[in-house]
Amino acid sequence: MSVIDETTAGIKLRRTVRRPGSGAHLWRERLLGIASPVVLLILWEIAARAGLVDARFFPAPSSIGRSMLTMMKSGELENNTWATLHRLLLGFVAGGLPGLALGILMGVYRPIRLAIEPLIAATYPIPKSAILPLILLIFGLGEPSKIVMVAIGAFYPIAINTTAGVREINSIYFDVGKNFGAGRWNTFRTIALPGALPFIMTGAKLGAGLSLILIAIAEMMGAKKGLGYMIWSAWETFDVEQMYVGLFVIALIGFLITIVFDELERRIIPWKSTK
Repeated sequence: MSVIDETTAGIKLRRTVRRPGSGAHLWRERLLGIASPVVLLILWEIAARAGLVDARFFPAPSSIGRSMLTMMKSGELENNTWATLHRLLLGFVAGGLPGLALGILMGVYRPIRLAIEPLIAATYPIPKSAILPLILLIFGLGEPSKIVMVAIGAFYPIAINTTAGVREINSIYFDVGKNFGAGRWNTFRTIALPGALPFIMTGAKLGAGLSLILIAIAEMMGAKKGLGYMIWSAWETFDVEQMYVGLFVIALIGFLITIVFDELERRIIPWKSTK
């Protein structure tokens, strides 16, 4: 069997294999993922009411819920949440797209990888929160500094994972593309990008999580709205319930981001779900 026949057969197999993560099985997995946080909240509520934990620092979830409803009615929670989501989206796109492009170039072209990889290896271990003062010095206290922090958080995981994904592609596929006269753009579009998709999605999940952490940190300094600003403002007034509201909303955003990426992964990388 030729390489082209093997590739065609593999594509047909991927289309016909029934994914195990569909239907009732998928819903059972999602319910299981929701059940564990609910059980934790119930245990927390019982412990707070029974006096097993200090309610000054660990207020009951019901108390936090009442504070959340009050903030929702006043519009404060909505305004801060949308401010964070707006910065998160802009920064993720601003850092993710260059990370994706550079990662593919580094994976396909060895000279580019040899030139750029040492720079990434040297700068990636630097704590991103440690460079916040420098970012504020360069970009000021406005929106650009917040977006740059998010972009930095998204860039590294996506670039590193994309490079690893391209390098994992069997070289025979690049040879086939070269034999059929595929140019650089076609090699990028039909071989490197699809072949590295599982790694790209992993990098996107990691980048989104790190970006969410960094935007909360960035909003604690110099921001006038956002979930990070809300948490810091609550700390200054010792409003513990409001602090937990901010933390819960950030946790909820992270949970929803994971669900969105998982669903996107099932749709664009169906063969990965069969493993």
